[in-house]
Amino acid sequence: MDGVVNVHKPLGPTSHDIIYTMRRIFGQKKIGHAGTLDPMATGVLVVCLGKGTRIVEYLMGAPKEYRAKMILGQSTDTEDSTGVVLRETDASAVTKEAFEEATRAFIGEIDQIPPMVSAIKLDGKPLYKLAREGKSVERQARRVTVQSIDVLDFVPGVCAEAEIMVRCSSGTYIRTLCSDIGDRLGCGANMSMLQRTRVGRFSIEDAATPEQLEQARIDGRLEDFVMSINDALCDMPYAEISESASLDALHGLVIPIDGDWPDGDTIRMLAPDGRLVGLGIVAEKEGLRVAKPKKILDNPDCGAGRS
Repeated sequence: MDGVVNVHKPLGPTSHDIIYTMRRIFGQKKIGHAGTLDPMATGVLVVCLGKGTRIVEYLMGAPKEYRAKMILGQSTDTEDSTGVVLRETDASAVTKEAFEEATRAFIGEIDQIPPMVSAIKLDGKPLYKLAREGKSVERQARRVTVQSIDVLDFVPGVCAEAEIMVRCSSGTYIRTLCSDIGDRLGCGANMSMLQRTRVGRFSIEDAATPEQLEQARIDGRLEDFVMSINDALCDMPYAEISESASLDALHGLVIPIDGDWPDGDTIRMLAPDGRLVGLGIVAEKEGLRVAKPKKILDNPDCGAGRS
């Protein structure tokens, strides 16, 4: 089966644990996910099946939305509530207005230093594995974009608590954002809860739990939860190409297209019947706009699944 499944990850298991479960439920080995969630995090985990694994990079780059809770007055070595407390400060002087003002400083393009518990690799080894060994290494700051931070709740106190909704670019670490907001307030903070509520077009309202998918397997209706590759990429621009051009694309040949997309853009190439042939890179050749095939996705099952 080829396509994409919107899975509601529960509290506790790792993203890899969920993939293991999905392999059992769907009865196939070629499965991957488009963005890790830590064991303490819940919410949208985009799981790709079969040829769907070939579009992981495009789904990973989609904007994200998170709901998070944080505790002010406590800094930990993991930047979340599972870590060792490094510093405690009385946060009772922090008001909701001061907290909201602090969050506004992190809207826009910001630099973040990835936490040691991240999946970023150093010399082929994930940082979180180094952290488990008690090691800490220097990390390069990364530029990310935070579109908005909405304060959903604020409870003042020695260990004040806040709940926020964050809309951000791919690669943003919410635990680091919480920690940095606390540092700006002078009292420190750590993330106590994280729920990913959206990845691109995939929302938590439409996500299926592993238990729901298991029941669907028993009932013989798993396909009801599988989105086609084409629908999963619906936000990507497309060009309609002829059947003969579709055959050329399948053989890796450059094909003419109608459209004014900038050179280097990635587009979907759709056959006359709406079938997703593959993805192409826009270029110019001898004064004509063309697409250079990058990923060929066409096969008889490629469109299986619900819209």
